[in-house]
Amino acid sequence: MDNSIEVKSHDTPDEIRTPDKTRVEVVRVGTTTLGRFTFQPGWRWSECVKPVVGTDSCQVHHVGYAVTGSISVRLNSGNQARIRAGDSYGIPSGHDAWVEGEEPFVAIEVQGAQEYAKPR
Repeated sequence: MDNSIEVKSHDTPDEIRTPDKTRVEVVRVGTTTLGRFTFQPGWRWSECVKPVVGTDSCQVHHVGYAVTGSISVRLNSGNQARIRAGDSYGIPSGHDAWVEGEEPFVAIEVQGAQEYAKPR
């Protein structure tokens, strides 16, 4: 059994991805990948990330916690929800999303960061 403590900062991440109006700071702690996602006002997945990944909708399953701001998410099925600061969320693959309002949306993701915004 390993008795060491591993501490990493998202201010000095292992990897950064920066599609248009997007910043994803990826930190790997042991076998877990976490991401701090920042989407600027005007961000929309289908406009900012789709050109990078080349799929019709986001194919990543997300689990996270919204720190600031607000986004709306629409599943391919048509179901839609709004995620606001303070919300924990699970979003299945097959969706579009966009920032609501003039405040950046910042979230910490515990599932989804490994593959998000990476060219396929």
